[in-house]
Amino acid sequence: MRIARFISSLLLALGLLAMPAHSRAQVAVGISVRIGPPVLPVYVQPICPEPGYIWVPGYWAYGADGYFWVPGTWVEPPEVDLLWTPGYWGWENDFYIWHAGYWGPEVGYYGGINYGFGYTGVGFYGGYWRGGAYYYNRAVTNVNVAVVRNTYNTTVINNNTTVNRVSFNGGPGGITARPTSREMDTARQRHISMTSEQTQHQQAASTNRTLLASVNRGRPDVAASVRPGEFNGHAAVESGRPGSPNRPPENSKENNRRGNPLPNEGRAHPDRPPSLKPPNTAPVNPALEQKHQQQLDRLRQQQSQERQRIEQRHQQEQQKLQQRAADDRRQQEIQRKQQQQLQQLEQKHQQQQQKLQQKQQQEHQKQQRPEKPTKPL
Repeated sequence: MRIARFISSLLLALGLLAMPAHSRAQVAVGISVRIGPPVLPVYVQPICPEPGYIWVPGYWAYGADGYFWVPGTWVEPPEVDLLWTPGYWGWENDFYIWHAGYWGPEVGYYGGINYGFGYTGVGFYGGYWRGGAYYYNRAVTNVNVAVVRNTYNTTVINNNTTVNRVSFNGGPGGITARPTSREMDTARQRHISMTSEQTQHQQAASTNRTLLASVNRGRPDVAASVRPGEFNGHAAVESGRPGSPNRPPENSKENNRRGNPLPNEGRAHPDRPPSLKPPNTAPVNPALEQKHQQQLDRLRQQQSQERQRIEQRHQQEQQKLQQRAADDRRQQEIQRKQQQQLQQLEQKHQQQQQKLQQKQQQEHQKQQRPEKPTKPL
């Protein structure tokens, strides 16, 4: 086993040396796995606690006991005007390698992973900074307008990645996205790693056995939290459900003696929309349950198609805005050149006027000189 680990570490080191510079800069050295992470769970984003906080989506991390889910949460950025680029798992040299997330002035490459809530796989559409204030896109983020005033509403679509829950890039079944030139440039900008709150949040998740993939089978009970490290009570959000507390009912031992199911039994399928989960108050009818599931699957497919249409429309709007910005820059450049030409022309005119004045003055002086008398013949 030790020899195998040594060989794996050696292959990882050689693989890192062969990787492009923009990839090595984001790799968390030492985290490489033979087996890919589970799919991303479906969950509801908790409401933003206060202005200025930015959503950091949940992700699968790896520890001594295997993959564990780090719930998504709202985080205060380390500085104003910084955005979060999520980390991602990438398939390289027969290993799944973790590329750590970071804070920076722009959102860079994160493997094309569709984390949701504005992280569509390419770029970020959940909000932006302006004048030292952060503005939230209510179309993809959950904010209370009574608390958060800086909001707007723009539909989000992504045509560059497949809308699915795959959580890794490359390898069998992975996302095939590659970094654009703009994303490669972004990777070279100044970065700030996870804040202390984010680090503590991940460490707390690593010690919570219910978040282990081997325990929850890729369906963590707590998928998101309002603030880092808050995995219990009303601050926690379960996967596949709205924000209900992750705790068993009162007097659970008595309920079990009466033959009632355990709190985690009968859990809804993670693909089921949270708002459509039927109450668990009656015996299960398999035929009726199957019918309901089919109806929910059709509804989910319709919602996915509608989302794709809306995202496509937003992409077109975004391209128009970018074109308009490019036109504005060209217009400013033209105005600058025109102003420079006017200044040069003004200098030329002044020089011409000075020369003309000098010539006229010379002629005037010449005219004022007395004529020499002529000699008589």
